[in-house]
Amino acid sequence: MGRVRLGVAVGCAVVTCAIAAALVGRRARSWWRWGRAVEVVREFEEGCATPVGRLRQVVDAMVVEMHAGLASDGGSKLKMLHTFVDTLPNGNEDGVYYAIDLDANSCRVLRVELGGRGSKIINHRVEKHKIPQELEYSASEEVFDFIASTLKRFVEREENVINLVPDEKKELGFTVSFPVRQLSVSSGVLIKWSKGFTIEDVVGKDVSQCLEDAMSKNGLNMRVAALVNDSVGTLALGHYYDQDTVAAVIIGTGTNACYIERCDAIIKCQGLLTNSGGMVVNMEWGNFWSSHLPRTSYDIALDDESPNRNDQGFEKMISEMYLGEIVRRVLLRIADESDIFGDSTHHLSVPFILRTSLMAAIHEDDSPDLREVGKILEETLQMLNTSLKVRMLVASVCDIVTKRAARLVAAGIIGILKKIGRDGIGSIASGRSKGTSRRTVVTIERGLYTDYSMFREYMNEAISEILGEQVSQNVVLRVSEDGSGIGTALLAAVYSSKR
Repeated sequence: MGRVRLGVAVGCAVVTCAIAAALVGRRARSWWRWGRAVEVVREFEEGCATPVGRLRQVVDAMVVEMHAGLASDGGSKLKMLHTFVDTLPNGNEDGVYYAIDLDANSCRVLRVELGGRGSKIINHRVEKHKIPQELEYSASEEVFDFIASTLKRFVEREENVINLVPDEKKELGFTVSFPVRQLSVSSGVLIKWSKGFTIEDVVGKDVSQCLEDAMSKNGLNMRVAALVNDSVGTLALGHYYDQDTVAAVIIGTGTNACYIERCDAIIKCQGLLTNSGGMVVNMEWGNFWSSHLPRTSYDIALDDESPNRNDQGFEKMISEMYLGEIVRRVLLRIADESDIFGDSTHHLSVPFILRTSLMAAIHEDDSPDLREVGKILEETLQMLNTSLKVRMLVASVCDIVTKRAARLVAAGIIGILKKIGRDGIGSIASGRSKGTSRRTVVTIERGLYTDYSMFREYMNEAISEILGEQVSQNVVLRVSEDGSGIGTALLAAVYSSKR
């Protein structure tokens, strides 16, 4: 009997030890998995680091590339396209003008009524129309006929309301969010389609002439007075309200910037005469690249798998289209190496499943238990019952990606200001006081800056770090709304044949 008891006791002890060993082993594996997840995030954070010294290197690289792009076509990744826009609206414009904003899958038509100095914009109307998908693969005549007929119906409705004279010739601003080589302020040749359009017979043609032919066919007595891209329209709208505006930045699904340059600095256009001595330059800055940009293995993989490999390098680090995708790639690496997300690897393997809007919602969740983060992870990535520390880890990845993007945008803006002597260095060197430093306005449009508070905070913080608190107080970042529509109508007013 004693031996039986002894055997049972020994057996229980062995089982207990085995259970304890299993628990210890499981806990050790759990610790290891969590430690590996934290290590992946730490490595990523180091790769994305943007200390102020590095940002100043990016500023200087931007200036160098701007000079090179202004010197010759193909001299830089920055195209530095001259726009022929040498005069910007100042508030004196009056009359009724129309605008068309052609984007990836939509066409907006606008009517803007201007009242001259003191009245500003009296009113404006806008309609958005989806372009039928079949037209994205059709002939050019069909696309421009759709745009012209849409515009005609809009104009007729507006004229019936306000009793305009139907036969009076109307001036139109035309925004084309595709690469165009300007021939004049009102004409330009399409370089290539993007964003899904494959209408080959338009490439190499003057898009303004295509539109005017379609308008004439539809009985519209209208003329394209200004052909621009959305960043130029944004600059025009900013300058209309504040003549200290010198640059504009689009930071949304894509990104671009333009600014006012001295004509004598545009070496590749020597001899080009302007009324003001300056001209708006469309940088196409999404294609900017420099070895000083903090590129990680995730950025390299994203670029390798993109249809425009080795292009739009800056855009792929800062724009709304790509930020959520970078986060997804980091989370997938964590899932592969640590297994802390359970069975969600399949969903994390789907490219672009994590939209930047969801990334922003994760980042800005300030609830104690990160409830919104848990909800997004569950609904989008099928991560069920995530712990608070897992949610915090995901939020930290979003923070790293957002912070890098916002600080790089800030460096790009300061690069523009440095190129045109608006970075305050001259004022400091000459001993000017804060009160006499030159006020500089940069107008910004689209959702990342306007709707994403953390992005905006990181941008403003970086500008203060790069310029210093004294100088940065004189740099105003002003939100613009609908520069691609209203701003383009304003340019139609500036370049109207009636003036």
